[in-house]
Amino acid sequence: MSETSRKLTTIFCADVQDYSRLMGKDEEGTLETLRRYRDAMTRLIEAHGGRVINTWGDGVFAEFPSVVEAVRAAIDIQNELAGYNAAIDPEKQMLFRIGLNLGDVIADGNDLYGDGVNIAARLQSRAVPGGIVISNTVYDQVRNKVAVGFDFLGQLDVKNIEGGVPSYALRIAGVQVLDTAASAYQPKSNPNPKPEPAWSPEIAARELVMLDWRRSYGPPLVVCAGLALLNGLTWDGEFWAKWPILIILWVTAYRVMRSSRQIDMAIAGFVITGVGIVAINLFTWHGTPWAMWPLFGLAIAAAVRWVSRPRGGV
Repeated sequence: MSETSRKLTTIFCADVQDYSRLMGKDEEGTLETLRRYRDAMTRLIEAHGGRVINTWGDGVFAEFPSVVEAVRAAIDIQNELAGYNAAIDPEKQMLFRIGLNLGDVIADGNDLYGDGVNIAARLQSRAVPGGIVISNTVYDQVRNKVAVGFDFLGQLDVKNIEGGVPSYALRIAGVQVLDTAASAYQPKSNPNPKPEPAWSPEIAARELVMLDWRRSYGPPLVVCAGLALLNGLTWDGEFWAKWPILIILWVTAYRVMRSSRQIDMAIAGFVITGVGIVAINLFTWHGTPWAMWPLFGLAIAAAVRWVSRPRGGV
């Protein structure tokens, strides 16, 4: 018999919007899509240090030791799934709602129980399709640590919790954060309400890609532009800025590749290394294309990796 104990943890709860409708239209196709999406969610949860506890029905239940990583995982999940949905028939798109709560729970073996779990499930039930709703305990820990907007939704009624739980929706990629049909919220009044932007998986995927692009490439490109400008202002016949610019772009490319879960890092490494070698050859050109020989070796290594890489997955 397993022993029980209490601990503070971040609970992640997600399920599919309109799952019954999807099953009614195409049971086998829906199950296959659910399996693929769950595999992606599990991969991203584990990549952020989380642990999947259960996958009942159409839901996913997990925990994270880090509140910040839990929020980042939820954002990455909605980001990646929005991209998947953008590529399929709108009638077959599978949209998850996610709730996050930081609370004290009872651990019984691999299972978790208590109000902390119930609150996460309640938050998830009030999230809009493709959206994320967090409790105030999560908000207090991450409001200055993740680059997203937050909308206060008011008090969420939860059984056994007097006064309810203050809740927030993450504003990501134009997703409508407030479910106007949800009577459990008491949103703060706004004398000049603005209509929420229209949402679609295509818009979400495009806006998330642009956001990731700015975060990943913006600072390095600004530094490179500054070095090039400094070189120009102090010009003495030599383009010395090419070397630090090459190093910055090389490191940035590796970092971006490492952050992507859909790119084979080994093959990407071969490609990035090859581009760098060609650049060095050109910058030190003396009439000999010596880069062709290491490129030939890298091409063979990439081909071997390609034919031997594991198949399957999302």
